[in-house]
Amino acid sequence: MPDTSRFLTALGRVIRSLSRGGAGGAADAPGRASTATGVLSPGQAGPDATIELDPRAIRRVRLDYAPSRDGEPDPGEIVWTWVPYVENDGRGKDRPVVIVAASGSGDFLAVQLTSRPRDGDRDHVALGVGAWDAEGRPSWARLDRVFRVRTGGMRREAASLDAQRYARLASALRERYGWH
Repeated sequence: MPDTSRFLTALGRVIRSLSRGGAGGAADAPGRASTATGVLSPGQAGPDATIELDPRAIRRVRLDYAPSRDGEPDPGEIVWTWVPYVENDGRGKDRPVVIVAASGSGDFLAVQLTSRPRDGDRDHVALGVGAWDAEGRPSWARLDRVFRVRTGGMRREAASLDAQRYARLASALRERYGWH
């Protein structure tokens, strides 16, 4: 429980900072419709908005591979959510993310996936091809952007990394941020 408590405390600080205009992001950006229909994507706005966090400010993250076909997101699973662009100007897009850790309170840490080739880039971990990409393209997990996602802000997808790929991603996150 101490790890969960520390995670939630750090998360609270980040959210308060964002709501005061500290770093920009989803909390202070107007909800802009992402489609011509005017419908917001899950995770785009409100209390379930996907928020970028400073991964160096988060300590004692428990990285445990735990996918389970129970209808709930779990570490090692890939879900879709709205992800803000790096400019933090209110724009973003719906994209796949890998859940890397759970807090136990409906909040999760995730890293985004990209299909743009990133071999040799230290900010990316190659994951290869998987069921999360209908076109069968190889994917890379982006290490330098970590997000807080909430159950209500994501669409559940029936895809997960295998244990070996999750271990490679977790190892890179541990090395980079000192997480456990």
